[in-house]
Amino acid sequence: MLSLHRIFLGFAWVMAIAGGIVLSAAILITCVSIVGREVGLGAIRGDVELVEAGMAFAIFSFLPLCQITAGHASVDVFTNWLTGRPFRLLVFAIELLFAVVLIFVALQLFEGTMDRYNRGQTSWMLQFPVWWAYAASLVGATAAAIVACWTALVRGFELLTNRDIIAVYAEAQQ
Repeated sequence: MLSLHRIFLGFAWVMAIAGGIVLSAAILITCVSIVGREVGLGAIRGDVELVEAGMAFAIFSFLPLCQITAGHASVDVFTNWLTGRPFRLLVFAIELLFAVVLIFVALQLFEGTMDRYNRGQTSWMLQFPVWWAYAASLVGATAAAIVACWTALVRGFELLTNRDIIAVYAEAQQ
């Protein structure tokens, strides 16, 4: 099971790196546009559209790594005293809830992608099909849902066997 976990972790890292590349490109576009405006050359045409589409993809691309490393924000005030099976049950319930929510988000993005595709909707300035941005975000959301299902499965197995497979608050360096 640990070797399968390493595969999912590697997949999450690949998604995060792709998101980082797109985020870096969005930052570069923003900076070049601002400098261009300031020196009188003008902004990059469609810069807002490009950054908007890139940010959506980047956010969804970081979710799988956050999910598999338990990197989501948590408030431990009421759970610090939990140990053993009650703690495993809580962790499993949280992971299962994340999986359900991320599946729902991916399904909604799929519906949005298909709607934009069927309508032939394009962006205002660049006139690129809007469904492209939705589809890119769908890739990240689907990856996040798949990883969330994996972590829920692992947490369920840990609950049943009462032994750790992966750390509860795993480090991203694993």
